[in-house]
Amino acid sequence: MSRRTTVQLLVVLGLAAAAWVFLWNFAVRHGSFDLKVYYGAVNYWADGNGEVYDYVKPFSKYGFTYPPFAALAMAPMAILPWWAVNALAVAGTAVATVVILNWFLRPVAARYGWTGWFTVAVATIVVAVFEPLRETVSFGQVNMLLLFLVLVDFRLFIGRGSRLGGVAIGLATAIKLTPGIFVLYLLLTRRFRAALTALATTAAATVLAMLVAPDASREFWTNALWDTDRVGTLSFISNQSLEGFVARLHPTNPSNVLWAGLVLVVLAVWAARVLRTARTGDDLAGIALTGIVGCLVSPVTWVHHMVWTLPALLLLFDRGLAAGGRLRRARLGLGGALFALLSSRLIWGFADHFTGIGVLMSNAYVLATVMLLVALPIAVPASGQVPGVADLGQVNDRPVGAADGVLGGGSVEGEAGPLVEPASLVVRGEHP
Repeated sequence: MSRRTTVQLLVVLGLAAAAWVFLWNFAVRHGSFDLKVYYGAVNYWADGNGEVYDYVKPFSKYGFTYPPFAALAMAPMAILPWWAVNALAVAGTAVATVVILNWFLRPVAARYGWTGWFTVAVATIVVAVFEPLRETVSFGQVNMLLLFLVLVDFRLFIGRGSRLGGVAIGLATAIKLTPGIFVLYLLLTRRFRAALTALATTAAATVLAMLVAPDASREFWTNALWDTDRVGTLSFISNQSLEGFVARLHPTNPSNVLWAGLVLVVLAVWAARVLRTARTGDDLAGIALTGIVGCLVSPVTWVHHMVWTLPALLLLFDRGLAAGGRLRRARLGLGGALFALLSSRLIWGFADHFTGIGVLMSNAYVLATVMLLVALPIAVPASGQVPGVADLGQVNDRPVGAADGVLGGGSVEGEAGPLVEPASLVVRGEHP
């Protein structure tokens, strides 16, 4: 083993120890609460005690809230012991996280001559303290797996012009409605075939669930979907969406008009920026922006849902490294500040204080997400074509030029050489 490898291993072990101390002392342990809801619901259903939506976790008011196809997908839990389900959930989230980081950061490591495994290992340890991710693991949530499905679709299918493009997004949407925002993204960027495939996949999965579980399907689509009490109080501090923001302004009588107005403004900003990414071929920024806007416009965005902001933070880091001078410091500073904020649990100190300074502090994650929406740089090709989706995780030497956005206006090419874009997605044959 070389001296360099030895030092890198020691650094990784040191960082892992520091992260463990942080998590042990500051991370909240939820005991896989949500996973226990899923596990209890599918076992209740499989044992013939009633429909999956009839189940309520003992000593709580919470039951199964996902579409019926999600219940079908989780049905194998009923034949496994709890410890195995819990272990598989943690392992699945961990593997998905490492693979996503590898896709994004391997090209960055290649650009600067960093050791690939070391870069990904350090990033994995750092991301482990990211509050949305640690909450996802602690609750036993499915968010990282859904993000993984969406990125797989763009990397392996949509970006390569495959007829399967849209299938994974459709499956993710059938499991949980939130990823459906990516169908709007496909339509806005004129990937009509992929959008239709995603919609058809969601419809097929939903029909399958109706055939297998007609009573549960009827209950979900006519009642459970519209019952907001099933998911919790909208003004609860963990709801860091625009609706949560509005609900905390006036918890007893939130303004639907204000919420609708904010949603329309945010969607307009998102659409304008996404159209910009379509013109420049910077689909990675488009995907990141779509994950951000999904968090903002969803009626309920618990903190663990905010793993959808991770691609934007990774992209801001990448584009920050690639910039020069003050622009580099500004981007890296903003990215570091937002990551630290979203790892801090700051909002929880204002869980019951929604006035005065509490207006800002209780909505800090909402404001951070808005900042990402307006500040994320959009790359502009300097010459030739920006790398395609199949380049996610691949190394190439095609440069991109300037960047658009609040922190744009400077070259995206770094002093260390041309930017290697991990996944600026140009879908062959479907862009105008």
